[in-house]
Formats: sequence, C-alpha cells, structure tokens
Amino acid sequence: MEHGKTVALLCEEQGMSIQQLAAKCGLDEPRVLAIVSGRWTPSPAERDAVAAVFGLTREQLVWGHVTPIQHIYGHGPA
Repeated sequence: MEHGKTVALLCEEQGMSIQQLAAKCGLDEPRVLAIVSGRWTPSPAERDAVAAVFGLTREQLVWGHVTPIQHIYGHGPA
C-alpha cells in the first residue's frame, strides 16, 4: 500500500460506512464522521484505533483538517 492515504479514501476503497468504521474502531459515530470528513484531528489513541481497522499504523495514514478554518468573530476570511 502506498504511503499517505486518508481515512476517507480507505473507507471509499473498502466500501466501509461511517457506522461500520465506528463499530470496528470503538469510537462514536459523530467523532468518526468528523475524522473522515477532515473536521477533527484525532488524538494518538484515536489514530491507533482507526488505523488498526485497516491493518495499518497511524504513521501510514494522513491526518488533519481538510476543511478551512474560519474566524469565529467577524466575517470570515477576506
């Protein structure tokens, strides 16, 4: 397997739903959805749990936010 796949890509390739991934890794569905959609950067323990579902280590996956972070106050990015 090539280095650097996201959880979303792995789920798509394996036909795995958010519900299935949540059940297999032991995290709740809202957290898994946030991880898969790139809105949440998981803790090391969460990374280990998710990566283990795919038979990988956390270092073999790409983690982090993929959605832009907008300002809380004001009118967002200019």
